[in-house]
Amino acid sequence: MSDPKRWQIGLVGYGEVGRILAEDLRQQDIKVAAYDIKLDGEQAAPLRDHAAKFGVVLATSHADLTAKSDFVVSAVTASQAVPVAKACAAAINQGTWFLDFNSASPGAKQRAAALIDDAGGRYVEGAVMTSVPPYRIKVPLLLGGPGARELAPLLNAIGFAAKVASDQLGVSSAVKMCRSIMIKGMEAMVIESFTTARAYGVEDAVLASLAETFPGIDWEKQGAYFFQRVIEHGRRRSEEVREVAETVREAGLTPWSAQGTAERQAWMADLADEGLFGTKGTKEFARSANWRTEADRILTKIKREG
Repeated sequence: MSDPKRWQIGLVGYGEVGRILAEDLRQQDIKVAAYDIKLDGEQAAPLRDHAAKFGVVLATSHADLTAKSDFVVSAVTASQAVPVAKACAAAINQGTWFLDFNSASPGAKQRAAALIDDAGGRYVEGAVMTSVPPYRIKVPLLLGGPGARELAPLLNAIGFAAKVASDQLGVSSAVKMCRSIMIKGMEAMVIESFTTARAYGVEDAVLASLAETFPGIDWEKQGAYFFQRVIEHGRRRSEEVREVAETVREAGLTPWSAQGTAERQAWMADLADEGLFGTKGTKEFARSANWRTEADRILTKIKREG
């Protein structure tokens, strides 16, 4: 089907990214279906409510979704990129586009592509180059693979902001992964630095020094944002950075920085799961405008347990 506005689009993963894409596609009256493993568990209710509100059809499995779709977007956690490709390959129709939105290493993208292409689908890797919520469907997206040049204008016709990075698989993912070494690493360093500074009572001096060295950054605002994002999405981020570490290994280097970042992100996710930052799903969760509030919660827990 050449007109993308007439596609039946299938979203694998109905988390934050999947729901944003669904909303923006449905605003164009494009048919959207979705599947998420959470639909089979205790966290299904808010997903079902969202689907009912926006007119998204919920599938019963990867195969059910894929068999009915002209175009599939995989937007899951990094560790699931290849397993999802395998599950979708079992039912994909000949010529169906499969856009891998996941933050996975070039090697993982190549393995996922082999599964889809061998089954008759058309795999294209996508590298999301910044946080999705501020941009929504127009988040900068780098495409890679033999079908990237053909798919790009079709995606842009339905609101995406896609550019072709390379006809070779793995290039756009390498750009994304190398960027994440810096971005996710900064998140982890800010949390570690600011919380430690708070423990010693020197946070104002540290922030003043940072502002002098990097005057273009509002460190108070940036600190609050980094704390919020890691508290809310630390689990997904830790999985992504483990893929970043694998990307570094594939290049022949030891991923010392990436490994540490992944551990810090996962540690924050564990604290969030324990309820340290409030109840997930509420308006107050991970929404403090002052990073000190969250740092104090961490320090109180450390003192209580130490």
